Amino acid sequence: MRPATLADAEAVVALFNTCTIEQAGVPLHDLNELKTDWEDPQFNLETDSRVVIAPDGTLAGAMHLWDRDPHVRVYAQGYVHPDYQGQGIGSALCAWSEMRTQQAISRAPEGTRVVMVQGILTTDAAAQALLEARGYQTVRYFSRMIIEMAELPPEPVPPEGIVIRPFIRGKEERAMILAERESFRDHWGFVEHPLEETYETWMHLLDNNPDIDPKLWFAAVDGEEIAGLLVCFPKTPEDPEMAYVDTLGVRRAWRRRGLGLAMLQHAFRACYERGKHKVALEVDSSSLTGATRLYEKAGMHVQRQEVNYEKELRPGKDLSTQTLEA
Repeated sequence: MRPATLADAEAVVALFNTCTIEQAGVPLHDLNELKTDWEDPQFNLETDSRVVIAPDGTLAGAMHLWDRDPHVRVYAQGYVHPDYQGQGIGSALCAWSEMRTQQAISRAPEGTRVVMVQGILTTDAAAQALLEARGYQTVRYFSRMIIEMAELPPEPVPPEGIVIRPFIRGKEERAMILAERESFRDHWGFVEHPLEETYETWMHLLDNNPDIDPKLWFAAVDGEEIAGLLVCFPKTPEDPEMAYVDTLGVRRAWRRRGLGLAMLQHAFRACYERGKHKVALEVDSSSLTGATRLYEKAGMHVQRQEVNYEKELRPGKDLSTQTLEA
């Protein structure tokens, strides 16, 4: 077992996709996305990744994790090749990730709760058994929802005074980040990260992932205020002909007026006009803001589910959103 290098990226994606094809029937990982993640200014390949090499030189397992300021929720993702399961590789990778997360404990604010988080497909029984044996608890389910459109969707009707338009590259990045932060503060598991770190990640994504199309990033504006944001990607790893809604958020002051639905319909129409007749997104199955009901109203349905597991490494005050504030 050793840290990954950029030279491992293609093999890691192939390994991950071998596993997801077995579990879900489709590849769920993309080389450009992985490279962009690994080259993110907030990610360190040497300290935040591990690969396991078999005696014949093939890749038997891999894991990477994200540990961002304030270091209270560390997200890990890993797979073991089907040919090498049952040999302790998954346990070794989990043990490494938990040992690595001990560094987060010393960097997290005093008295705060620190947890490891792993999300896996509900069809991955072996991973679920492994995590449960290591003391992880099921905490949340997330749904992959899709819509297939037979014809051009109707023009959305946003609330009076609000216009949905492409965001202005080079001018509105920080305003979009602040709108996203306010919108997602009411989402389960949200933790606020430093603005400048988030800005660096946004700019890195925009500048370095060739699959990103800023023309599919939109702002819902009310005068000079950004009321909501919409970020779409033109394809998904499982289907290049399927677009993806990565982010849809409405700030509190503009909720309950139909803006969320209008923005989603705007996404559908924009994607359809580009020849993408299928659109997918991920949503918290028990969304605190009722997002699942909104997506169902728009004609989407659940395709598959992922389950989030947590392991508490230090008890304390939880800085993540767990319930809606009054």
